[in-house]
Amino acid sequence: MLIEIKNTMTIYDLVIAHPEVKDIMVELGFREIIKPGMLQSVGRFMTIEKGSKLYNIDMKLIEKIFFDHGYLIINK
Repeated sequence: MLIEIKNTMTIYDLVIAHPEVKDIMVELGFREIIKPGMLQSVGRFMTIEKGSKLYNIDMKLIEKIFFDHGYLIINK
């Protein structure tokens, strides 16, 4: 069964709700998330969609990797 997550959730909220999301984000190239304080600051307003644009990572690839890890990104 897939866990549904909204693309409008902040990275902070996602990691708090699903701590394993942090590892998925790092796998995708969001390496800044592991720097001390980044999750607490930038993570509070950054969404997966905003991050995909910032890091130039195709949203379809992000959706696939999340799906492979048991998550379904819902566009709301």
